[in-house]
Amino acid sequence: MEQVVIAGAGPNGLMLASELKLAGVDAIVIERLPERSTVPRANGLVGQVVRMLDRRGLYERLNPGQPIPQPTPRFFFGALPLDLSQLADNPLYLLQVPQARIEQVLQERALELGVEIRRGHELAGFTQNPDSVRIQIDGPDGSYELEAHYLVGADGGHSLTRKLAGIDFPGVTHDDTVSRTAHATVSAALVDPVTGGLAIPGYGKIPPFMHHRTERGLFVYAPLPGGPPLISTAERGVAPGTDPVTLAEVQESAERILGVELELGAPEGDGPHQLRRVEGGNSRLADRFREGRVLLVGDAAHVHSAIGGPGLNLGLQDTINLGWKLAAELQGWAPEGLLDSYEAERRPAGERVVMHTQAQSALIAPGKEITALRQLFTELLDNPVNVQHLADLMSGADLRYGDGAGHPLVGKWAPDPVITDASGRSSRLAELTRTARPLLITKTSVFAELLPDTDRIEVVTGEGPESPLALLVRPDGYVAWAADVDGPAEREALGEALARWFAVQVQPRPLTNATR
Repeated sequence: MEQVVIAGAGPNGLMLASELKLAGVDAIVIERLPERSTVPRANGLVGQVVRMLDRRGLYERLNPGQPIPQPTPRFFFGALPLDLSQLADNPLYLLQVPQARIEQVLQERALELGVEIRRGHELAGFTQNPDSVRIQIDGPDGSYELEAHYLVGADGGHSLTRKLAGIDFPGVTHDDTVSRTAHATVSAALVDPVTGGLAIPGYGKIPPFMHHRTERGLFVYAPLPGGPPLISTAERGVAPGTDPVTLAEVQESAERILGVELELGAPEGDGPHQLRRVEGGNSRLADRFREGRVLLVGDAAHVHSAIGGPGLNLGLQDTINLGWKLAAELQGWAPEGLLDSYEAERRPAGERVVMHTQAQSALIAPGKEITALRQLFTELLDNPVNVQHLADLMSGADLRYGDGAGHPLVGKWAPDPVITDASGRSSRLAELTRTARPLLITKTSVFAELLPDTDRIEVVTGEGPESPLALLVRPDGYVAWAADVDGPAEREALGEALARWFAVQVQPRPLTNATR
């Protein structure tokens, strides 16, 4: 019997397979497409997932020559500019890499780890038993069955896995929006040499990479490195047309939105080049993320507007949350309720993304009343507190798993201290988490001495500036326990966290005079 079958070899399916493999669990990934897709889609990653990829050693592969992620000094919310340089703790990280390249790197990593990927194999159906899932698959050589302990649907917004599991997908469909996207060239005379954006006669300047809203719609000019610029438009109340989209159609949309002429030329260089039209939009969240031995991740569990680029941030964090918990269940040591905590933690994260993308959709809509709302928001964004709130929201840094009890760091994304061990070797937290194992990071050996002889927890003893005395970090990068001092309450809390998350029982030891 197989341990896990994953339906879908997009970024989420590949990342989950790698996470399972790091935890010692085999997965077979099935994908209906015979080859990895080269169709241009997302153009990068936004939010906590950038740092999470760093913690798995994948960031530098995607961004050669830049070993450590840095937050972006500016971004947008509902096409309103956010000055993030004023924030003391800027959580918003960007990685401008096409989705095709992201999938390539994730596939390479999965294959390095020994993951089996079956392309041209499509989920056809499944039946659940108390101890397994029997999965029907259509392959190039005919139909066959696999029996697995679990099936995970990473098969996108139209997920067959979700539909066959009988999981509802409630939400809102917007039918009056038409979005168009194309790689194109513009006259060099229109490019602003200072910002890299556009300076259009009769209109003015348009910053690069930023959503630019007018009373008639939304326009984006993105001069992506290594290729032709990407032009995007979004309008409401405009007939989408029935013929295949053309570059002339995208140009006409841009000119309607801006109210001036903007000649677009065919893209230069090798493709594939993006040219697409999307009608309507969905904001939906699965009723539940699990039905027996079937689980959902990524777009199979939630879809929403692409505003702000949160899709891969949300989906990849789903997989990193689920991977170690599912592995623990399969290896027989999972504490009670561990696997159920996947939905308990990640569904609220999906709710937050659906909420803020719907809010941004409202802010970019046409109409004078929306313009007035934007004026009010602009005033609010003069306050750094509000900017911090939105940056935390869009990055996912506002998430805190659990009930908020205990040390302020518990349930939050782990900080990034540099740890110096007894030999003088310094390591970033991201360098200590490549194996996806739980970490006990402590400045004093007394907490480490509470652990029994187990290889389930990796212990790192060393000094770290501006960090707690000790920190227990889950494989997904979130804090399970933290302490600023060594005392009875802290030791008891450590014992509870170890038992709650990793089924490890501590050995009580008395306080010493040095640690009272």
